[in-house]
Amino acid sequence: MVDLTADLFDLKGNALGEVDLLPEVFGIEPNVSVMHQVVTAQLAAARAGTHSTKTRAEVRGGGRKPWRQKGLGRARHGSIRSPQWAGGGVAHGPKPRDYSQRTPKKMKRLALRSALSTRAAERQIKVVGDFDAWGEPSTKRAVALLEAMKIVGKVLLIVEDHERKVCRSFRNIKGVIASNLGQANTYDVLWAETIVMSGGTLDLGQSSYRDTKQHVAAAEKDGEV
Repeated sequence: MVDLTADLFDLKGNALGEVDLLPEVFGIEPNVSVMHQVVTAQLAAARAGTHSTKTRAEVRGGGRKPWRQKGLGRARHGSIRSPQWAGGGVAHGPKPRDYSQRTPKKMKRLALRSALSTRAAERQIKVVGDFDAWGEPSTKRAVALLEAMKIVGKVLLIVEDHERKVCRSFRNIKGVIASNLGQANTYDVLWAETIVMSGGTLDLGQSSYRDTKQHVAAAEKDGEV
């Protein structure tokens, strides 16, 4: 049976114990095919799609027939800007297009929970109970927190939408992606080696912020963490 717990820390990086993770979020059987489809769609949507080549109608010149149709023993040509000519147009070349794919919301949610379940099984989920006392943005403080938590490598930070100052503290650190709960996606979870989440994001927004904070506070008070 998979241990659905994660290490809990305070704002100074001191270990407070462990906190239970929701089995419906961190304990499902990962759906690899859905994760692959969602990540493929996300990477496709990130493509600019601005590539463009000129067809024979768009290349300058070539309006006059190079030589008469018959009598010279040469191949028939109507323009020196045909695709087979050097300097001519490109046949079937790329044109600007939209690469985005439509992905159902249920599929995105399943892929995200599958990725989080994979990281939870690897014990790579770390929780900071409360960021409310963080204060002003401070990259120095963010680096110190990661060092105190002994976290190295690629890191994904997921905080609540109102904790923007925390995101600003972490976003300048190399190898760290800082995002709020609404921006969390499957690709970033699979990219990161360690996931750092605030206590209010453990349910992926399925309950209110107040209820989640009360749950974490009650767990600390009862000695569960």
